[in-house]
Amino acid sequence: MMASSYNIKEEDGHHSGSSGPGGNAVRTKKPDNTAFKQQRLPAWQPIITAGTVLPAFFIIGLIFIPIGIGLYVTSNNIKEFEIDYTGIDISSPCFNCSQSYSWNTTTSCTCSIPFSLDQPFESNVFMYYGLSNFYQNHRRYVKSRDDSQLNGNLDSLKAPSKECEPYRINENMPIAPCGAIANSMFNDTLDLFYIDPNGTRTPIPLMKTGIAWWTDKHVKFRNPGGSSSNLTAVFYGTTKPLSWPKPVYELDTDPENNGFVNEDLIVWMRTAALPTFRKLYRIIQKKNSLTPTLPRGNYTLDIVYNYPVRSFDGRKRMILSTISWMGGKNPFLGIAYISVGSVCFFLGVVLLFIHHKYGNRNNSSDIPN
Repeated sequence: MMASSYNIKEEDGHHSGSSGPGGNAVRTKKPDNTAFKQQRLPAWQPIITAGTVLPAFFIIGLIFIPIGIGLYVTSNNIKEFEIDYTGIDISSPCFNCSQSYSWNTTTSCTCSIPFSLDQPFESNVFMYYGLSNFYQNHRRYVKSRDDSQLNGNLDSLKAPSKECEPYRINENMPIAPCGAIANSMFNDTLDLFYIDPNGTRTPIPLMKTGIAWWTDKHVKFRNPGGSSSNLTAVFYGTTKPLSWPKPVYELDTDPENNGFVNEDLIVWMRTAALPTFRKLYRIIQKKNSLTPTLPRGNYTLDIVYNYPVRSFDGRKRMILSTISWMGGKNPFLGIAYISVGSVCFFLGVVLLFIHHKYGNRNNSSDIPN
C-alpha cells in the first residue's frame, strides 16, 4: 500500500513538505517566509523628474568648473624643468657612457650636461630621477623582496625568504637586501652646479634625507640590532646584491642614513605603478626669503653614469620641480574637473530646453468634439 501524502503547514511559514516513505517530513526548497528572503524589505527608488535632474546637473557644473579652474591654474604655476640624459643621440654628452656601460661594468663613467633656467625657482626645489619603460609593477618583481629582513629581523637576514629567488643566495652567503627590487636599485649620482657670469662653478647643496615617507623610514625599514649597532658586524656573513658595487652598510657615512634605513634604498623599494615614473632624489632647500632657491642663469648637471637602461630600451631623466598645496605638477585633475563640469552644465541646458519645449505635451489632450 502506498503511503498517503500530506502537506505540512506551520504557523510561522518556515517550510512546507510532504511525508516520505517512512512517514518522515521532507523539506522543500521554498525560502523561509521572512521579509529578507521574500524580498519584502522597505526600499527607496528615486523618481527621476525634471525638477530633480536639472538642478543636479547645474549644481555639479557650477561646483566642478571653478574647482577645475583653480586646480589647473595652481598646476600651471608650478615650475618644472626636465633633462633627458640617457645619451641616445650622438650629440649628447652622455652618449659614450650609454654605449659602453652595462650591468657588468665595474668602473663608473662620468658626463656633464649644461643647461640654463629662464625663470628662477622659488621656495624648495625637489630633484627627481625619472625612468621610462621600467616595469616595476610586474608581479614577480613586486614579490621579490623580504619585508621581514628589511625590518631588521636577524633570522631573515641570515635566511632570506624564498620569494627573493634568484637573488637570495650568492656564493653560499645570504644577500642583504635580497630580491630583484633591491638588486636593480637606481645608483646614478647627480650633482648640480651654478655657473656665475665669471664662469665659476658653485655647487648646489642637495639634501639626501627627508626624501622617504616617515612611516617607511621609522616603521617598515630598520637595521638589525638598532641604529646604534655596528653595521659592519651586524651584516657580517652576508653579501651585497649582484648588481651593487658595494654592500648595504657602505651606502652612506651617516649612520642614520645607512644600511636598510638608507633613504635612497627606501624610495626605490616603494615600487611604481606605471612603467614611466619619477622618484624623489634630493631636496634643494630655500636659504632665505630674499633670494630664489635656483636663480635664473646657467647650470651644469654632473652625472656619474652607473645605471644602464639600453638593455630594456629605457630612458633616464632629471627633473627639477617646485610643489604647491596640491603636490607636484599635474594638470590632468584640473582638466578632468573642468570637463565633467562643462558636460553636466551643457546637458542641463539641453534638457532644460527640451523640457521647456516638449514637457507639457503629455498634460494636454486634444479631444475631438
